[in-house]
Amino acid sequence: MSQDELAEHPLARAVKEPPTAWDPQGIDITVPSIARVYDAILGGKDNFPVDRAVAEHLMQLAPRGRQSALYNRALLGRGVRFMAEQGVRQFIDLGSGLPTASNTHQMAQAAAPDARVVYVDNDPIVLAHGRALLAENEHTTVVTADFREPGSVLDHPDLTALINFDEPVGLLLFAVVHHIEDDEDPAGILAAYRERLASGSYLFLSHFVTHGEETRELEKVMLADLGRGRFRTLDEITAFFDGFDLQEPGVVYNPLWRPEEPLPETMTLTERLVAGGLGRRA
Repeated sequence: MSQDELAEHPLARAVKEPPTAWDPQGIDITVPSIARVYDAILGGKDNFPVDRAVAEHLMQLAPRGRQSALYNRALLGRGVRFMAEQGVRQFIDLGSGLPTASNTHQMAQAAAPDARVVYVDNDPIVLAHGRALLAENEHTTVVTADFREPGSVLDHPDLTALINFDEPVGLLLFAVVHHIEDDEDPAGILAAYRERLASGSYLFLSHFVTHGEETRELEKVMLADLGRGRFRTLDEITAFFDGFDLQEPGVVYNPLWRPEEPLPETMTLTERLVAGGLGRRA
């Protein structure tokens, strides 16, 4: 890449622009955050120019990427309601990202007012915004931790104050496992969480799906701009449910998982970009 091309790269332009929303004390605004990029894709305001630049770059390659993100949020709602209907009253949302519409605690507590929810994210802005939003909700809290370190998450005192691991838990990893590189042992990380879950617990997971040439540039952009973002096959995603009984219809593209609205007439890349599934701990 030439110097002129480098200067015109969305990231290079963005870091020159001053933030306009708030004073980000202790945060490097020249480095994009996965949580804030996702917020930007969803049309949120809790992001910086560098985050919006990455979101724009991704949307150029997947023009209907926002719709794919909305499919992911809709799937989250359907799964949380399903688990609540099965009697689950505890939820851990790993890599939860920034508060947006239809959050896990809102959906869970709409179905079961006594449901307890712990959000876990390593972005300090998530902690600040989450705690402000949840200040009057005694059944919900936010923990700052890296979900790739199960021990530090599961033994965190703010988490154990709400979650009783002798009872079923709904463990959510939505659009985050693809940010675990192969050499970081994603299967081992998930196994560590699984071993702490009581019988009747659930793993609810969504993940980017590889489609060869169709998704190769998207993966390259994520790896270049965010440093993470591994697209995997449906079989590879299904393997993450080892030790769980997959619930019908298994691991499928997001719109196909227990749909509540008419399905799109054609399954474009937008509909096939992310797949999800839910497994029950026997």
